[in-house]
Amino acid sequence: MTRRKILRYPDPRLHKVAAPVAVIDDGIRTLIADMAQTMYAAQGIGLAATQIDVHQRVIVVDVSDQQNQLLVLINPEIVRSGGSASHEEGCLSVPGVSVRVRRAEWVQVQAVDERGELFEVRADGLEAMCIQHEMDHLQGIVFTDHLPTAQRARLEKERASGHAKARAPGRRTR
Repeated sequence: MTRRKILRYPDPRLHKVAAPVAVIDDGIRTLIADMAQTMYAAQGIGLAATQIDVHQRVIVVDVSDQQNQLLVLINPEIVRSGGSASHEEGCLSVPGVSVRVRRAEWVQVQAVDERGELFEVRADGLEAMCIQHEMDHLQGIVFTDHLPTAQRARLEKERASGHAKARAPGRRTR
């Protein structure tokens, strides 16, 4: 396992759309292990392959307090969703910034696991938000793209001046 470098916003590679994974092989399993190690080392709760400059549809998520419930989603697709919830979100690619984003309250996702088996998972609350956040990365969307234009411009100005809203210490991010 290798800890990989996380791309930082506004790196244009964060806006590249990821391609579907065609074959689950040792290369993909190594990628998954590297992503998990990178996410845990950065105290994150989710990571998309796009964030480490690998443009394939792979995400890892672990919202457990003990960081021992890794969920691997290859070629994830939301098949159902419902409700609406607004959460404060951060991002490993946009350190020091958190913004409120509205997303589905729950999602049912179909994906392939690291053995190549198709499965579905239903996620609620924080896990649902995290999955949606990481799936956005696979589409080349950064969480700040959900903000209204004026708010995004203000955030960019604050970020450039070093006065962006910081997260609470110790808070884990996507």
